[in-house]
Amino acid sequence: MGKDNDGRAYYESRRPTRKTGGGERYERWVIYKKGEDASAVPPEWWGWLHYMEDQPIPMEARKPWQLPYEPNKTGTVEAYRPPGSAYKGGHRPPATGDYDAWTPES
Repeated sequence: MGKDNDGRAYYESRRPTRKTGGGERYERWVIYKKGEDASAVPPEWWGWLHYMEDQPIPMEARKPWQLPYEPNKTGTVEAYRPPGSAYKGGHRPPATGDYDAWTPES
């Protein structure tokens, strides 16, 4: 069927593989080039892969405000670690003294 900018290849079966209420359905799948990450499928292909579109949306249809894909790094060594996290030594920087605690009136 086609490829995206990152080299993932998209395929559709030649013959219908199952019947649905509205007719026959062709199997669709993706072959990943650099590891399997389903969240990396671009929106142009996501709709086609999930049978929302008959054809992939052209890349030219992207809006200027749409950002390029950035993988989710949770669970990797590149994951965000806030200051004071156990993964960063567990020591928070000392308070700056600009905080006034609220106490209710009695």
